[in-house]
Amino acid sequence: MSEALLSWLPDPPRTAAGDLHGRGIHLADDRGGWEFHGYPELAASARRVAGSLAAQGVRPGDVVCVLLPTGFPCLSSLFGVWAAGATVCLIPPPSFAAEAEYVEHAAGILRQTEAAVTITAEGLAPLAERVLAAAGSDREPWIWRDDGDEIQPREPGELALLQFTSGSSSRPRGVRVTWANLEANLALIRSTLGWRAGDAGASWLPLHHDMGLIGCLLTPVSVRDDLWLMRPEQFIRDPARWLRCFAVAAHTAAPPFAFEYAVRRLGDRLADLDLSAWRNAIVGAEPIDPRALEHFARLAAPAGFSPSVYLPSYGLAEATLAVTVRTSDAPAPTVRVDTGALRFGGPVTIEEEGEFASSAKTSSDVEDGWLIGCGGPGDGVGATVVDDGGRALPDGHLGEIEVTGPSVTSGYHAGRTGSTRFTDGGIRTGDAGFFHRGELFVLGRMGDSLKARGRSVYMEDLEAKVVSATGIAREKCAVVGVEGTGGTSVTLFAEQAEGAWVEDATLVLRGALGDEVAITVVTGRSGLIRKTSSGKPRRRHMWEELRAGRLKDARVLEKDAGVLEKDAGVLEKDARVPETAHVTTGRPV
Repeated sequence: MSEALLSWLPDPPRTAAGDLHGRGIHLADDRGGWEFHGYPELAASARRVAGSLAAQGVRPGDVVCVLLPTGFPCLSSLFGVWAAGATVCLIPPPSFAAEAEYVEHAAGILRQTEAAVTITAEGLAPLAERVLAAAGSDREPWIWRDDGDEIQPREPGELALLQFTSGSSSRPRGVRVTWANLEANLALIRSTLGWRAGDAGASWLPLHHDMGLIGCLLTPVSVRDDLWLMRPEQFIRDPARWLRCFAVAAHTAAPPFAFEYAVRRLGDRLADLDLSAWRNAIVGAEPIDPRALEHFARLAAPAGFSPSVYLPSYGLAEATLAVTVRTSDAPAPTVRVDTGALRFGGPVTIEEEGEFASSAKTSSDVEDGWLIGCGGPGDGVGATVVDDGGRALPDGHLGEIEVTGPSVTSGYHAGRTGSTRFTDGGIRTGDAGFFHRGELFVLGRMGDSLKARGRSVYMEDLEAKVVSATGIAREKCAVVGVEGTGGTSVTLFAEQAEGAWVEDATLVLRGALGDEVAITVVTGRSGLIRKTSSGKPRRRHMWEELRAGRLKDARVLEKDAGVLEKDAGVLEKDARVPETAHVTTGRPV
């Protein structure tokens, strides 16, 4: 793998079939334009960074952390670390988190890596110093520059990168990704996409996340093709800028949120774009609502967009990235399951079936609960669904997804453990799903579910019901379930002002959960929903923050009091509710 990703770092040929001149990475600037950096320019800068790192004593196999936003210095540092023979770890730059929370998270990463050097920018140096101090390090951050002496790339060690998981808790875990893991997964992605020589990609995803780094950056770089690359905040400000890339770019990867957000911001103006070059969009990283994708496809059809562009997928950092990805050979199957009959290890009752974007069954005026197929395992990848004892279940049965193959990593760094369990040659992912007609359907994290009426209820499914009943944007709400000695409770967090929607949300949750589950609704401003780097809700963290009184300006609504004072069995006994909050719950009266 190191040869594929690093072969362009030495002086590339100026004339030959493999000429790299004219190909490279187009970086979005803050004036609405693009700055092009060809591979020869990037290679020379990376070799100079490698020279500077070597002069500071960095050796092959050392870990070097990079705390930089998407941009030329970040790319130069990433490939410079590899040119020095070291292992890279990309730390998320600060975004919307409170500084204390950010410092705690980033310090947790640094403590585990024991980095030889931490690269940052001059403007981020004070923050990086606080992170290093919180991690117990007496080192100073190294301010990026590429004025060192160029060196030829060193022979790298086995480990390419430490890919830290999204962090649904405050204790992130670093996945040990080898060069062999990267080679296998990038080959799987390129094969699935049908990547052709001269193709281009476009992305706004953060580079510290596996989908952004591996799926969007390293995939075109590994074949030395063009990439149009934005920062996440640039996409938020102007989603049309990302979409305009697909007049020339063929490939991308994005969560469903990207398409929902583009519809909200652009609406009918989607029809005015040119999306005629767009062939593939790997869709994953969060639960996929077929109706949201269909809404975008319908509005974007006059721009040349086809629903066949969508490639629903399933993956996780512990498997490097991709596990299953649909191909565009046929429309994705959709199913609606009887959620009231879901039981782990038992058969899944399918009430209706359809094909994505070919039936009114996926439109916004019908019942929720539709799932979309995420394809089958790719070449060399094994994916099965197993019961609690690890025994394979037949198709149509709900269980835990288990993955094997060359993309499966060897474990977490520094002896960490998590809900994903590494076995001999494979991983038990902690995700629940089932196979139907050869397609994997994913319900969500097993830790994001609870028992109600003797069945498994998944938080993602409850969130979909709330969105359908209230019209609240998917990313503006999150449901947290807790089971403990005080009973079972569910809390709906919503970045929304109080209104009639509260009653609608409560009714739909009550219908899904029955009378024995306490329901609480918490409203607040933007930022109430704490999220991982990939946009998933940090459910347990939010519950703990509420219990400890650390959710500022949050308002707790519903009908009668008590649930937050019960012992949930998994939280600190001295946790407290904010004294100023109005605490009520939704137990039936």
